[in-house]
Amino acid sequence: MNKDQELRTQLKTILDWEDAHASVDHALDGIPPALRGKVPKGAAHSAWQLVEHLRITQHDILDFCVNPDYVEVATMEDYWPRTAAPPSDAAWKKSVSAIRRDRGELKRLAEDTKVDLFSRIPHGSGQTYLRELLLVADHNAYHAGQLVALRKQLGAWKG
Repeated sequence: MNKDQELRTQLKTILDWEDAHASVDHALDGIPPALRGKVPKGAAHSAWQLVEHLRITQHDILDFCVNPDYVEVATMEDYWPRTAAPPSDAAWKKSVSAIRRDRGELKRLAEDTKVDLFSRIPHGSGQTYLRELLLVADHNAYHAGQLVALRKQLGAWKG
């Protein structure tokens, strides 16, 4: 395997691995519906807020990578939902599904040999595809950790 292929394989893997921490999927799986909107004392966000933030941010980065007509989000607040609780079980499932779907698209981007990972995104301000893929992996790992900590506070983590 050549170095380019090794890098692509590693990038694809890092987007959902559990080598040093819980994956986003592991952190999300099994959160009881009654706890999805709870913000325990000392916590900054509910599970719903973290899930939606993950979805919105990951989708925004994917859109930035693939859409030449990408429009930047207006404010940082636009990356967070307005409410602590999901409007419905269907909304929760739709958000989790979107996280998984967009992560799959990012993995396909990492594998696409027509994309030079070191090249700058044409409509960006210097960002490379490699940087954006690493940003998603880093961001998702951070919030997976927050989800695990939140679940521990709520008594809903079995590790």
